[in-house]
Amino acid sequence: MPPLSSRLNLGKLILGLALLSAVVTLANTLHASYRVQREQLIGNTLEANRVYAGKLAETTQNFILSAQQQLAYSATTLGRRAHDRDELAAEAARLQLQTNSFNSVLVVDAAGTVLATSPQSLALQGVVLNSQGNAEALERREPYISNPYRSATGRLLVAISHPIFNTQGAYQGYVSGTIYLRQRSILQTLLGKHHYRDGSYLYVVDRNGRILYHIDPQRIGQFALENPVVQAVSQGHSGAQQVRNSRGVPMLAGYAPVPSVGWGVVAQRPTAATLAPLSRLMSAVIWNAIPLGVLSLLVTWWFARRISLPLWQLARNVQNRDTGIAIGHVAGIRAWYYEVAHLKQALLYSFNLLQDRIGKLNRASMTDPLTGLQNRRGLQQGLEDWQARGQPFGIVALDIDRFKAINDRFGHAVGDAVILRIAQLMRDDSRDTDLLCRNGGEEFLILLPGIDTATAAQIAERLRRQVAAEHFDEVGAVTISLGVAHYPSYHEDPLQALRLADKALYMAKEQGRNRTVVYPAAGHSSAG
Repeated sequence: MPPLSSRLNLGKLILGLALLSAVVTLANTLHASYRVQREQLIGNTLEANRVYAGKLAETTQNFILSAQQQLAYSATTLGRRAHDRDELAAEAARLQLQTNSFNSVLVVDAAGTVLATSPQSLALQGVVLNSQGNAEALERREPYISNPYRSATGRLLVAISHPIFNTQGAYQGYVSGTIYLRQRSILQTLLGKHHYRDGSYLYVVDRNGRILYHIDPQRIGQFALENPVVQAVSQGHSGAQQVRNSRGVPMLAGYAPVPSVGWGVVAQRPTAATLAPLSRLMSAVIWNAIPLGVLSLLVTWWFARRISLPLWQLARNVQNRDTGIAIGHVAGIRAWYYEVAHLKQALLYSFNLLQDRIGKLNRASMTDPLTGLQNRRGLQQGLEDWQARGQPFGIVALDIDRFKAINDRFGHAVGDAVILRIAQLMRDDSRDTDLLCRNGGEEFLILLPGIDTATAAQIAERLRRQVAAEHFDEVGAVTISLGVAHYPSYHEDPLQALRLADKALYMAKEQGRNRTVVYPAAGHSSAG
C-alpha cells in the first residue's frame, strides 16, 4: 500500500474540507432552525389553546348565567300559580321549548313529588324523586347546579334548579332544567363543532375532575384526575401544558375554568399535528438544498483541480529528477502550510457565521414579531439577569381597554395598528435600560430598573395620559389600564411581584378602566 502522502493531494484535501464545512454548517443551521421553530410552534399553540379554552369557558359561563335567569323568572311565575296544574305544565313546556337550553324541565313540590314535566313523555308526573339532584335541591332551597348523577329515567345528567316561593315567602319546591350528558344537549351545541381532523378536540370537566363533555361519548362520566391539566383546571386555574392524553398521545393543552359552576374547559391539539408543517418544511429545505449542494461540489472540484495542477506538475518533475526545476519548485512547497492556515481560518469563519445565525435566531425567539418588544422568553431572561445582579425595579402592567371590541368592530389589522402605536409610545417614554415586553394579546409589561414605586406610578400615569390624548386612525380614542408594583419591595420573588402588578391591573379594570392602580392599595389610583 502506498504511503498516505502519495494518496493525498491538495485537490482532494480542498474538496474534502469544502464538503465537511458544507455538511457541518448545513446540519447545524438546520438543527438550530428546527429547535427554535419547534419551540415557537409549541409555545404559540399552547398560548392559542389557552386563549381558545378561555373564550369557550366564557361562552359556557354566559350560558349558565342565562339558564339560571330563565329558571329564576319561571320560579317567580310558578310561585303565583302553585295550585294550577295546567299552568304549571304550560310553564314547564314554555321553559323547555322556548330555548334549547334544557333537555327537560321538571316542577317539583317541597316533598319531592313531580308536579309537571316537559316533555310529558318522561312520565314522571306524580312520581316522588329520590335522586341525588332532587335531594340536594330540596335541602339547599337556593339556586343550585348539581354534580353529574343518574336520574329517575336512567339518564346521566346535570340539573340546574331554582327554588319556588309563594307570594307569602313559603317554600313550594323547585323548578329544574336538565342537561343530558350522553344525548344531544346544549353542551354539544356549544362545543360539539370544535373538533378537527388533525386530532384537536376539547372536553369539559366538573370540579371533581369528572368528564361532562367529550368527543368520545364513552369517556363522559369518567374521572380524569390523573391528568395534570384536569387537576389544575378543577382547582380554578387557567394556563397551558404539554401532557399525554388517556391514550398516551402527546398533546398541547390549554385550559380555563368556568367560575360560576367550578367546571373547566380543556382545548388540546396533538403535538405531532403542530409540528407536522415544520417537518415538511425541513424536508423541503433539504431536498431544495441538494441540487445547489451538488453544483457547489462540482464547482469546488473544478477549482481544486486548477489549484492542485501546479503541485501535481511539481511532483511529476521531481519524479523525473529534473533537479534544477525541482529545487525551484521545492522552495515553494512551504506555501502548503500557508494555505492550510487559511483553510483553517475559512472553517473558523464558517463556524462564526453559523454562530451568528444561531444568535439571530435566538434573538428572534425572544422578540415579539409584531411590536419588536421582548416576548415572554426575553422577559424571563431579563428577569433572571436582574435577579442574579440584585437589581431592584419598578413594574408596570398595562392592558388596552376593550380591545376585543376594537378587533370586532374594525378588524385585526386595525387592532394590530393600535398595538404597534402603543408599543411606540412606550418606547418614546422609556430609557435604554428599561425592559419593554408584550406579554400576549393586548397586554404589556414595563420593567424599570432602579425606579421606586412612586416613580413607577408617575411613569405609568404619564403613559396613560399620553395614550388617552393620542388619536388612533379609524378607532379614535383608546385608553389603557395600568397596575404598578415593585421588586423586591412587594415580593422577594420577581415572578410574584409581576403577579401583584397584574392584580393591580385587574383592580384598575374593575374600578372602571383608564386608570393607574398601585398594588396593594386598590383605592389608590389615578384615573382620566
